[in-house]
Amino acid sequence: MSTPTLLRHIHLPNITPFPQAQHLQSALVSQFLAHKAAPSSSPPPQPTILTFVPTPVYTTGRREHASLTPSQLSILKQPLVPLRPSFQNPNLDPEWATIEQTLRGGQTTFHGPGQLVIYPILDLRARFPPRWEKGISVRCYVHLLEQTTINTLSAWGLRGVRTENPGVWEKEGERKIAALGVHLRRSVSSYGVGLNVNTDLRWFERIVACGLVGKGVTRSLEVAKEAVRIVGT
Repeated sequence: MSTPTLLRHIHLPNITPFPQAQHLQSALVSQFLAHKAAPSSSPPPQPTILTFVPTPVYTTGRREHASLTPSQLSILKQPLVPLRPSFQNPNLDPEWATIEQTLRGGQTTFHGPGQLVIYPILDLRARFPPRWEKGISVRCYVHLLEQTTINTLSAWGLRGVRTENPGVWEKEGERKIAALGVHLRRSVSSYGVGLNVNTDLRWFERIVACGLVGKGVTRSLEVAKEAVRIVGT
C-alpha cells in the first residue's frame, strides 16, 4: 500500500506583513523549482501549507496592477477607523492598507486582520498516493481547494457552496466567504485561499471584489450569526 503524502504546515504567528509572507512563499517555491531543474537522488522539498493573518493589504492579479487609475489608488490608500477596539489596536487608531502586486490570477482583493490566508506550495505533477498517483490536474486542484474550504466551514457548522464563479460562497451563492487565486510555475503552486473569519468588510467596499459586479462579500462570523437567528425564529 502506498504511503500517503505528508504536508508540512507553517503558520506565521501574530499579524504578518504581506511582503514577509510572500517572501517566504517565494523561497519555498524556489526550492521546488531548483529541485526540478537539477533532479538528484535527494528527496524533493516537502509539500507545504503556509498560513497567516496579514496586515491590511490590497493585492492585484498579475495582469491588473498597471490598469489601476490614480483615483482608484487614492481610494485604496485612504485610512479606515476600526469599529471596535482589538488587542492589536485598543485605541481605535486609523489603519492603512498597502497595495501589492502578485503573480496569482484574478483581480483585486483584500487581505487583512480577521482573515486566514492559506497558501499551499506543492508540485502538482508529483505523486500524492493513494488518490492522485499521477499528480493533480489544475482543475482538480482548484476544486480541491474549494472543497477543503467547504469542509472546514462544515466543521464549524457553516455551509459553503461552489458556484460558476471561483471561490467559496455562502449557501445562497450571492456573497463570497473565501476568495481563491493561484499561480503555477512548472506545475509548482503558490497563493491559494483567503477565508474571511472576522474581517472588517468595509475594506471590500472600495473595490469590486475579484471583479464580480453585483456580488457581495461576507465572513464566517456573519454567516454563523445568521444561522443562529434562523434557528431561533
